[in-house]
Amino acid sequence: MSEKIKNFSEFYAYYLTEHSNRTCRRLHYAGSALVLGVLAAVIMGRLPPIWLFSIPVIGYGFAWVGHFVFEKNRPATFTYPLWSLMGDWVMFKDMLVGRIRF
Repeated sequence: MSEKIKNFSEFYAYYLTEHSNRTCRRLHYAGSALVLGVLAAVIMGRLPPIWLFSIPVIGYGFAWVGHFVFEKNRPATFTYPLWSLMGDWVMFKDMLVGRIRF
């Protein structure tokens, strides 16, 4: 994207164009779901807190495989880190409720 994005609404529209590949979206979903699972397991005492350090590896690992292998693009995280993280969770929610095709 060559022009500067001014707000999250504009960013999310762009973000969705960068996730047109179904496998990429599924990998994002799987990574986000696993992040929530690890977080829940740590909170419930089923995993030691050291597992919290795995959260970025899990979340970004799945997403970046989706981008580099299937989508063949550069993750928005490198240019818009906070909005990209927000976009991950909005897309996860949108897929969960059926707004975006899984």
